[in-house]
Amino acid sequence: MSRDGLLPKSFSKVHPKYRTPYITTILTGAVVGITSMFTSIDEMVDLTNIGTLFAFILVCIGILILRKKDPLRERSFRIPLVPILGIVSCLYLMLGLPWIRFAR
Repeated sequence: MSRDGLLPKSFSKVHPKYRTPYITTILTGAVVGITSMFTSIDEMVDLTNIGTLFAFILVCIGILILRKKDPLRERSFRIPLVPILGIVSCLYLMLGLPWIRFAR
């Protein structure tokens, strides 16, 4: 994202030995570490679950969009039912989570 100009250029620095974006890794670790000092483990788990399920929903939506925009691409499945089932199942799981913590 930094190379595309969506984030500052310093975020695109790659470690010379490990070839990983070390600035963003350190920054993300610091933010998560500081946040975890002030929240309970139950809240962190619920927020992580909500965020992960939401990311899966976005991936499934992206698959459906890609089917329309690039219909000639080779695919491992042909039925659009798979991403639709993914969206529905993630939404079902998200309904069981305490959303009030997320809204704070």
